[in-house]
Amino acid sequence: MSQPLCEKCAGLCCRYLALPIETPEGKGDYDDIRWYLAHEGISIFVEDGDWYINIANRCKYLNQDNLCDIYENRPRICRGYEEETCDYHSGDYGYELYFSCIEDLDEYLAKKTQRKKTKGKKKN
Repeated sequence: MSQPLCEKCAGLCCRYLALPIETPEGKGDYDDIRWYLAHEGISIFVEDGDWYINIANRCKYLNQDNLCDIYENRPRICRGYEEETCDYHSGDYGYELYFSCIEDLDEYLAKKTQRKKTKGKKKN
């Protein structure tokens, strides 16, 4: 990550945490995701078949100029960000699935259930 690009950015990579979660398999797993989504600043996305919880939470070392106050001593995860994959110019993340609220998940589950019913009818 080069400092000049960071100077143009609003510190987008420093405003959230995305952590992998287990791929939901049953009703209980999806209900856990509904609970996550009941909280402010939480979203869920699927990328390359993997499920993630996204937590909107600004890094405490991001200063008023949107630069890192501990840049020379930043954590390994921060050092892993590269200009080519930077949030500054990625715009659309191309998620397979994205849920920002319980209603998004419920809509997805309703469609998924409908597809299963339709497949079941075709087999008969």
